[in-house]
Amino acid sequence: MNHGPAATAQAAERGVTSAARRQRVKRAVTAEDRLMGVLIVLAGLWLLIGVVLPLWQVVCRSLVDKHGAWIGLTNYREYFASPALSRSFFNSLEVAILSTVLAVSLAFAYAYTLNRTRVRWQGFFRLIAMFPLYAPSIAHGIALIYLFGKKGIITTGFLGYGQQLLGFSPGIDIHLYGAVGIILGEAYYCFPQAFIILSVALALTDARLYEASVSLRASSLRTFLTVTLPGVKYGLVSALFVCFTLVFTDFGVPKVVGGNFNVLATDIYKQVIGQQNFVMGATISILLLVPTAIAFVVDRIMQRRQVSAVSARIVPFDAKPHRWGDRVALAFCLAIAAIILVPLFAVLFASLVNVWPYNLVPTLRHYDFSTVGGGGYQAFWNSIQMALLTALFGTLITFASAYLVEKARGMRALRSALHFFSILPVALPGLVIGLAYIFFFNPQSWHVAGLTVPNPFSPLYGTMAILVIANVIHFYTVSYLTATTALKQLDREFEAVAESLKVPSYRTFLQVTFPLSLPAVLEIAVYYFVNAMVTVSAVIFLYPPQVKLASVAIVNMEDAGDTAAAAAMSVLLILSSMAVRALYGILTRTLYSRTQAWRIRQEV
Repeated sequence: MNHGPAATAQAAERGVTSAARRQRVKRAVTAEDRLMGVLIVLAGLWLLIGVVLPLWQVVCRSLVDKHGAWIGLTNYREYFASPALSRSFFNSLEVAILSTVLAVSLAFAYAYTLNRTRVRWQGFFRLIAMFPLYAPSIAHGIALIYLFGKKGIITTGFLGYGQQLLGFSPGIDIHLYGAVGIILGEAYYCFPQAFIILSVALALTDARLYEASVSLRASSLRTFLTVTLPGVKYGLVSALFVCFTLVFTDFGVPKVVGGNFNVLATDIYKQVIGQQNFVMGATISILLLVPTAIAFVVDRIMQRRQVSAVSARIVPFDAKPHRWGDRVALAFCLAIAAIILVPLFAVLFASLVNVWPYNLVPTLRHYDFSTVGGGGYQAFWNSIQMALLTALFGTLITFASAYLVEKARGMRALRSALHFFSILPVALPGLVIGLAYIFFFNPQSWHVAGLTVPNPFSPLYGTMAILVIANVIHFYTVSYLTATTALKQLDREFEAVAESLKVPSYRTFLQVTFPLSLPAVLEIAVYYFVNAMVTVSAVIFLYPPQVKLASVAIVNMEDAGDTAAAAAMSVLLILSSMAVRALYGILTRTLYSRTQAWRIRQEV
């Protein structure tokens, strides 16, 4: 090897050139990192304005009197000193626990049947399980009225026809109004969420554990107790806490079938809308927030443990045919499908008959909303517009924020802070968000440390924009986690190759990351649209008179006794949500077929 002066000079020159190249690359990366840092800060400010500061206003309002004077915990002592009010807290806990147990039990049995047997029509049964998601929770309460109310189909023995056919009335009065109605309605409302979680958990169970159980000649019961339940325990706990949170904070079902059985959600509505007592509304909001926050923390802990538990490679479970077992499974799935479909058909039937239950002649007059309050078709089109805007801006903001957290280089502290703020909204009930936005966006100015500061966000109050922001924040966390999951599945080599070729990050994002994540992006958009269409709690306090919404119109029509018109509006919401979901299915199948064709061409 040559170690002469010429070789030494050449090596030194190469070293200087290499060092200069590294320095240029370092400067370029640093400039881009600074831009990423600015974007992360902006995303953090969005969540600070949309979540933290409004929530802080609720906390502060719960500690002052009606005139703004500091009184500490006096409002909370006053609340629990009133038997009528304090009872609502324990009523909420009672119905939340019972509804959660009922919903999770049925969802687990349904998911287990579809994942552990060769039951026919599995795709159909999975599709049916999602139907309750397409209707506002208040529509579930209306369905129960038509089925189990004083003049309900089942209460009257199928409107008296049971007496004529059987010689006796098969009618059953379950005393719907009160705890019973709330529990049934909430279990129906939560069933799809529990089913999704448990179905995924069951799909992640390692088939080798079942093979070992068979080799050891363990009984079916022993296998279930020692293999199945331990394998899904994290999903089971997650389903329990998700359903508990949904029931504890729901407003629609208790509003319709609660009767004199008060819960926290309806108490907030009565205090704010009925009595204009915003201070007590803020106090009840904090009480509503505490159990959901605890459930959220526990659920996050369990999800982290679940991730570590399924990090190793697993063998998917393949159920073996069983003649009688599969028949029993089919009968059970048909029964659950009927339970899901009957309330929806009851709402549809009620919207198409003249006068329930006295004149059952078919008619479309209930779809003429000009004779009732609530805003009519304009409210429906307003909801469509709000849902589209929520889907558009929510998807863009959510996916961009997830990209910054997952793909930005360095800045670990900023990315961790943004991730924390992104998962925080899931613990906030819609009613709390609505009330918080009244306190934060409505005032023309803020009083801080003796100074009067103009509120730059007050022009948003009373507009469509505030409704869109509230919906984006309300459904932000699930969309964010969906985006991060999709981004984590992309190979980091894309960014590494782009960096080596000195391709800007925005080009990599637009030309590689976004197209590959398009199915997840569409899923997020559909999730935002459907939930924005059917939500009541997030907008009930915020909608202005000139921007009436369909979901709120259902509440107002039900209050006015126009239940048939409320059912008709519910049908419109259900059909529009299902149409968007069907369009999503067509788009995803098209994308999948094109991707497969592209892969085949590449291989050839």
